[in-house]
Amino acid sequence: MTKKYPLKVGVQLHPQHTSYEDFANAVKRVEELGVDTIWNWDHFFPLYGDPQGNHFEGWTLLTAMGMLTSKAQIGCLVTCNTYRNPALLADMAKTLDHITNGRLILGIGAGWFERDYKEYGYDFGTAGSRLNALEESLEIIKKRWEVDVPKPVRGSVPILIGGGGEKKTLRLTAKYADLWHGFGDPETITHKMEVLNDWCQKEGRDPNEIERTCGTEKEDSDEKRDALLNAGISQLILGLGAPWDFEAVQKLVRWRDSRK
Repeated sequence: MTKKYPLKVGVQLHPQHTSYEDFANAVKRVEELGVDTIWNWDHFFPLYGDPQGNHFEGWTLLTAMGMLTSKAQIGCLVTCNTYRNPALLADMAKTLDHITNGRLILGIGAGWFERDYKEYGYDFGTAGSRLNALEESLEIIKKRWEVDVPKPVRGSVPILIGGGGEKKTLRLTAKYADLWHGFGDPETITHKMEVLNDWCQKEGRDPNEIERTCGTEKEDSDEKRDALLNAGISQLILGLGAPWDFEAVQKLVRWRDSRK
């Protein structure tokens, strides 16, 4: 696959077991360190640690992140589709896109954290029903951006789909997404991207239109990151919880700068 995207790095700051002030300071700090993208996640309760610990809602927090930054792109990694009406989500995304002068990425997925659904009264359904709902929502979101005013800053908002399901998720990525986010070792990522490229061919989509992103851990070596880069990944995103390890962010930024 032809690599046409500049090498980028991002940080996903986990909005749990922290205060708003601490989280806000972390957002400002990682932008100062030079990351290209800053993300949170879209859940209602902590995913690890004390299940009753502090936690903040993703999209409200994302608006604050947009105001705390001026250069980095921002997004949820990823928005759970069925927590919000898709037309409403399209309007929310368009509004935040204008607030940030076009720096929003709409990260979206089918959802998986059952506690969120049960405690907030959403229908959990099945993996299949959630993926079907995701496709329906993507159609609505794209249509709303075409007809609502004002339009997004650049006519549309880039869509990132997260997940590696080979029958549905990667097909939806090939059909609707501008970015794909995956997880795994270089061999797994290489295989998933081959499947995604096959879906692009079936959907009549140029695979080079989809930027490939992947998670990285702070313990990952430069060699592993190089292998992901050689597999076709052009952006690595580091997940961090409080207390924030800014040295790990600096290491990732140095790796990016030495590979450009």
